[in-house]
Amino acid sequence: MAEKEGAIVMKGHEEGMRLARSLLEEFGLPLGLLPLADVVEVGFARATGYMWVSQRSKVEHSFKMVSKLVSYGAEISGYVEKGRIRKLKGVKAKELLLWPPVNEISVDDPPTGKIHFRSLAGVTKTFPVEAFAAGQ
Repeated sequence: MAEKEGAIVMKGHEEGMRLARSLLEEFGLPLGLLPLADVVEVGFARATGYMWVSQRSKVEHSFKMVSKLVSYGAEISGYVEKGRIRKLKGVKAKELLLWPPVNEISVDDPPTGKIHFRSLAGVTKTFPVEAFAAGQ
């Protein structure tokens, strides 16, 4: 795949999570945004901004501060840039009885303390950034 050309690839949970956290930090995104388990591989192609994560199975995580249940698929991918992940695949947030996919995540620049989640249907939800800090 062209978007993966020249990518840095880390295998295994510890190495993969280290790369994922360093990318979140570099691009100004909350460090708790990807609460993953049993990561197989994380890759990032700086030339295209394409990032992918493979884990053994999907993971559901509850962000308690905002009462939001999020599902992270076994394969997650998207394009990372300053303050934003676009064309996101593999992430869904529970809304009532539905699980609409999250297509984009962004934080305000200049920072306002808000993070925005957009679905393909055009629905945007806004939350405080601290709800997605590491350990939340």
